[in-house]
Amino acid sequence: MSYHHVPVMPKEVVEVLACRPGGTYVDCTVGGGGHARLILQQIGPQGRLIGIDRDPAAIAASQESLQEFADQVTLVKANFFGLGGVLSDLGVQEVDGFLFDLGISSHQVDVPQRGFSYMHNAPLDMRMDPSVPRTAAELLNTASEVELRDIISRYGEERWADRIAAAIVAARQKEPFVTTFQLVDVVKDAIPAAARRRGPHPAKRTFQALRIAVNDELGGIAKALRQAVDFLKPGGRIAVISFHSLEDRIVKKTFRELARSCVCPPEAPVCICSQEAKVRVITPRPLVPRQEEIEVNPRARSAKLRGAEKLGRK
Repeated sequence: MSYHHVPVMPKEVVEVLACRPGGTYVDCTVGGGGHARLILQQIGPQGRLIGIDRDPAAIAASQESLQEFADQVTLVKANFFGLGGVLSDLGVQEVDGFLFDLGISSHQVDVPQRGFSYMHNAPLDMRMDPSVPRTAAELLNTASEVELRDIISRYGEERWADRIAAAIVAARQKEPFVTTFQLVDVVKDAIPAAARRRGPHPAKRTFQALRIAVNDELGGIAKALRQAVDFLKPGGRIAVISFHSLEDRIVKKTFRELARSCVCPPEAPVCICSQEAKVRVITPRPLVPRQEEIEVNPRARSAKLRGAEKLGRK
């Protein structure tokens, strides 16, 4: 199956990044290269783009889709959690802009064999990087009931986490989890019938939680954003697209902290921390997709875009 991923909020991303012709930009989640192409069109033939992705299928797809810009593009298979190391290894000292498109790609969901979707029966994998040793099946078959409950509650914000975790442990004693539909059936049976009739698919939150846990999707976001700001030139910008509240809270909190010029306790008579604000938040409220985009690409519905600009003299 060819790699398919529609770039979310393309117009808004271009506006937030305000790309400089001839600049150096980093797409930290390059995917199929949709956003990267937009950036390359803005920065012109003298610009440079570095694309990072942990999914080898994404690297291969973007290499193909960005072939006409081959002389300007450097692609790296890596997790953006190690962003600083990736840029240092490339000899990059300053960057004009960063883009993070968090979460899962359409391609990963649409390829049944990847095991991300509760709509297809497939091996319970869910790894964005296939070289990572632990699959979703291994997590389900080995984690304690307490660990499973915490994962499903924290990452899925699932109100029935207790019941689902207990049902998973009971089910695996009869046979180990291997496929997505095994998990779907267990989750459906664990959730009260009245609750199943309302809202999204009953397994949606549990699948989200397991995916986040398997890929440690939240663990390094704040660190990566701080590393990006350290590499930004004054006036350079960082844009982040998130798709659920857990990601968005981290981005919002990190930008807010980086924009603060004082962290002294309120009772301190004068500032003694000497902290200086590193960025200016340029999206007091997150930008969201226009209705026209949602009608064409329903998966964009939950997207939120935040941006910040590096302070200092240009």
